[in-house]
Amino acid sequence: MDIANYIFILAALFMAYCMYLVISLRKQFSGGLVGKYWKSLTILVVIFTGGYFALPFFDQVPEEILRLTVAGVFLFGAFYVLITIKLIKSIIEAFAE
Repeated sequence: MDIANYIFILAALFMAYCMYLVISLRKQFSGGLVGKYWKSLTILVVIFTGGYFALPFFDQVPEEILRLTVAGVFLFGAFYVLITIKLIKSIIEAFAE
């Protein structure tokens, strides 16, 4: 096993921990604007975690599908960043009141 595989495993474990955190914190944001954003973040974290655990099997996927997968990761990553920024903005605005 090469170093990249160890890094893949470590990344997948970190994402599994992130998924645990996002799901366990979800109970604290039951509704409102933060709850809406948190639900979207939860969905994205689940998608990314699935992708991280599927990563070792990408060498068996045709190149077209692999390129489409990478494009999807970039798209969902952009959504994740956007939702995170909006969530932080709404929290800052709530504390400013």
